[in-house]
Amino acid sequence: MLNLSHNNFTGSIPSSFTGMVSLTLVDVSYNQLEGPLPNMRAFEEAPMAALRNNKRLCGNNTSLDCPIQERKKANKHMVQKVLLIIFSTLGCILLLSFVIVGIFFYIHKRNPSDTNMTQEIETNLFTVWSHDGKMVYERIIEALENFDSKYIVGVGGYGTVYKAELSTQVLAVKKIHAPEEDSELQDLKSFENEIRALTEIRHQNIVKLYGFCSHPRHSFLVYEFLVRGSLKNLLNDMEQAVAFDWNKRVRVVKDIANALSYMHHDCSQPIIHRDLSSSNVLLDSDWVAHVSDFGTARLLKPDSSNWTSFAGTLGYIAPELAYTMKVNEKCDVYSFGVLTLEVIMGKHPGDFISSSSFINASLTEILDQRLQPPVKEFVEQVKLLVEVAFSCIKESPHSRPSMWDVARGLPVDNGVSLR
Repeated sequence: MLNLSHNNFTGSIPSSFTGMVSLTLVDVSYNQLEGPLPNMRAFEEAPMAALRNNKRLCGNNTSLDCPIQERKKANKHMVQKVLLIIFSTLGCILLLSFVIVGIFFYIHKRNPSDTNMTQEIETNLFTVWSHDGKMVYERIIEALENFDSKYIVGVGGYGTVYKAELSTQVLAVKKIHAPEEDSELQDLKSFENEIRALTEIRHQNIVKLYGFCSHPRHSFLVYEFLVRGSLKNLLNDMEQAVAFDWNKRVRVVKDIANALSYMHHDCSQPIIHRDLSSSNVLLDSDWVAHVSDFGTARLLKPDSSNWTSFAGTLGYIAPELAYTMKVNEKCDVYSFGVLTLEVIMGKHPGDFISSSSFINASLTEILDQRLQPPVKEFVEQVKLLVEVAFSCIKESPHSRPSMWDVARGLPVDNGVSLR
């Protein structure tokens, strides 16, 4: 027997009582209970005295009967609960369906250019290698506003250079000019192998090549950006040319020689620049020179002494290329000699380079007239540069020195600060 009388319990009697199979008698009198009694023997056979003085107990007992209103009310509450569960479930399913449909339409109605760009990257035609991490294609295109002309900082024979300002660094992006319709497309695999080798180059006087994009839509090279720009533009600017004094000029020529010596003699496969000019030498904020623009450079294979494709900038091209078309390291040596004279004279020597008056000219006639003559400690160094330049522009390639010999023979700092 379970005696729960005189406890002032309220509400309905829990249905869990039906699990108490051993319960035979119960007393819930003198409480505030209401509703139907549990469907079990102990309540069905309970005397009226065990149920008296409650609020409104009914049913499941011979002494009690639930009014019709109570049964309807209980049924109504049950129906409401069931409907609430059903509509809540349907609402969640409907909301999830709207979300899925919305995502579907967003993906398929995006800007076509975004979709095309994603497809381009997924085709593996876009490749970037870098010691400093992969450059992100979308970020470059976004920074340049799809190669808007306002970002152009230079134009050459093989491409246009843009300045791309990303959130973490500034890059120089050289967009390669599209080939003519009748030109044969270069083998992509061969091109990739060459660029991969060039990205391995790490020399203080060679512009860092971070990577490239080879794709029908955009083909470009990604370099580090150097703030002072090209040597050519610097020499053509009066204010900068005056600031570019003799000690800085001696150092720049030495920097260029070191870069070419490294390319010719210290790489696993010698690299011939093939287009060395003042446009392809860039200076950083400390006036340190960096050789750039390998747009026409080729790796010279160990089993080949030349590469027979004419390239270069007029005024810097070795004379033998006019009839032999054989490119080797001595072609770069000739271009270096012309470039050295350009640094000393402040302008390209032009036709004066082959005239008898140039050979018989004095040092003061050759020097850039915008500068004061070099002071005593630099006179001998500048003279040596002139002598080296003349040895590099000899007509016979075999008479020209190697860049390794040139780099060894050029003057050193002599304790003078060049920056």
